[in-house]
Amino acid sequence: MKESDYLKTLERGINVIKSFQHAPHLTISESAKICGLSRPVTRRVLLTLQKLGYATSRDGKFSLTPRMLSLGYSYLFSLNIWETATPSLEALSEKIQESSSLCKLDDTEVVYVARVPVNKIMSHSLAIGTRLPAYATSMGKVLLAYSTNEQIDRYFQKAELKPFTDKTIIEEEKIREELKNIRQNGWAFSRDQLEIGLMSIAAPVRDVRGEVVAAVNCSTHSGRSSREKVEKEFLPLLLEAAESISKSIDFEIF
Repeated sequence: MKESDYLKTLERGINVIKSFQHAPHLTISESAKICGLSRPVTRRVLLTLQKLGYATSRDGKFSLTPRMLSLGYSYLFSLNIWETATPSLEALSEKIQESSSLCKLDDTEVVYVARVPVNKIMSHSLAIGTRLPAYATSMGKVLLAYSTNEQIDRYFQKAELKPFTDKTIIEEEKIREELKNIRQNGWAFSRDQLEIGLMSIAAPVRDVRGEVVAAVNCSTHSGRSSREKVEKEFLPLLLEAAESISKSIDFEIF
């Protein structure tokens, strides 16, 4: 990409929007400090967002408006995968009476693009748009397992491997070995990696080219299920759902 083709203004605008991940209400100075931008630049960005209806202000503080959601849903609608996957996820969740989700890999994290919640099994609130570290999730490991060697190398160069529980695998060598096994088996099992008691299994979803473009999973709690039950009862239904979603994707996903 040529330097002349790069829009610094757009970069600054996106960074200002992302600053609200730190707090729902920010002054111009607070947003500027988070972004590392000057106050005048931040002010112009926020006033522009307000003019367009993506931000509002009160008592010297700015906040984003619900219209901001339209930007995220533009991605989902263009992808068309939410509408494609949801019926299969609903059928899967109804059969096993557990939550099911669909994720894509984005940099070092997985992003939820479709979800059918049944039971609250995590202290984290999961919804479309939620981001979780790939190495600590079954879907993330599936997506990494089907990445190229170069992509996996880049992942480990960028990812910050930190434990969420005392059982979280954070050693690169162990994760790489697990990825090899996942690719051989065609699915991944995860337990106590992100939260104690949380169990999940995931399988790859392919587009019309046969490329792995997403992962589907179902989750449960060790207080309700065992690994044996998950693999014997849930896994066949999960693989069936993954195949159903894959067959319904009649377009390329990048």
